[in-house]
Amino acid sequence: MSEAMSEAMRAERKLRVLVVAESFLPQVNGVTNSVRRVLEHLAAEGHHAELVAPTGPDTYAGFRVRRARGANLPFYPDFRLGLETRRRLRQRMLQFRPDVVHIASPATLGYQAARAAGELGIPTVAIYQTDLVGFAERYDVPGGVRAAAGLTRRIHQQVDRTLAPSTASIEQLRDLGVPEVYRWGRGVDLVAFHPRHRDEELRRRIAPDGRLLVGYVGRLAAEKELDLLTHLADDPRYALVVVGGGPEEQRLRGLLGGRATFLGLLHGDDLSRAYASLDVFVHTGRYETYCQSAQEALAAGVPVVAPAAGGPVDVVAHGASGLLYRPGDGADLAAAVDRLARDPLVRSRMAATGVRAVQERSWYAINEQLVAHYRAVLGVRVSARAA
Repeated sequence: MSEAMSEAMRAERKLRVLVVAESFLPQVNGVTNSVRRVLEHLAAEGHHAELVAPTGPDTYAGFRVRRARGANLPFYPDFRLGLETRRRLRQRMLQFRPDVVHIASPATLGYQAARAAGELGIPTVAIYQTDLVGFAERYDVPGGVRAAAGLTRRIHQQVDRTLAPSTASIEQLRDLGVPEVYRWGRGVDLVAFHPRHRDEELRRRIAPDGRLLVGYVGRLAAEKELDLLTHLADDPRYALVVVGGGPEEQRLRGLLGGRATFLGLLHGDDLSRAYASLDVFVHTGRYETYCQSAQEALAAGVPVVAPAAGGPVDVVAHGASGLLYRPGDGADLAAAVDRLARDPLVRSRMAATGVRAVQERSWYAINEQLVAHYRAVLGVRVSARAA
């Protein structure tokens, strides 16, 4: 059999993929959302998969969900940390017989999964999605920054390939000495997030006086630096909107008082309408490895104001689809929003540019890239065995 024919057969073969995720339903966050999209894509394309996660339903997208042992973090009670043993993960891999192990946002559970797969000679692809070092910095965990850097390095040095969502993440990992880092972004649902979902009734309910709707959508957690919203709350031109839930919700409600409308955790059509009804989308956290919410806002036809750090640098084209401000600088954030507030033509131009920018980022296209990465590491292992 020729080498070309052998390669074509490998490309057509359906894969068996074990996905190990640090987070899954009922938690709603970037890790959960991307894992859901991956599983849905694998199911639609006829691949076989199984999920190991600390939480979740019995099945998802027709695939079995195996719940790993875990514990809640004392300073982040609604996040469950995976504490499964390497022996049990190795047993799971032997039973499922995956071609590749996909490790989503690896931390404690992902570390053990990478070691178990390595012992069994199974190819691994790790998705870098959570900045553990930034997380430790923000929560001021004693010795946490050094420990997070060490854990990140150990995990990603032992997998076959790491996929990072942004140039900033790639640079961070390379500075830690991680080899084999490739860029893999995040897809966006171009049907759910679209300007046609703009809801004038919702806008009137929030701001009957016609003020501009300036809003944030995402987790309400300390690492998101949401205190910066206070720099916008007192401007009489804006109706501040906050969508999401999390451990900081009650504190943030008290901080903003009656100066913001909290819509809570939204899904489906409600979330689509909330995004598209904004005039300006604001993101505050500097520790985003990608910033999916900014991408969803662009798809919904809303210009984005975000910190010039991490993922937003790739997602938001400064001066074209939004504005980037100095991270942590509330005055610079307010100045950027002010620039958009004063010029509706600029907002309209940026909105149109943002919609065009995301058209090639469908989840199908992004996940086909992922499957190509699976096949690449599998091909390397097969070639190595043959040699």
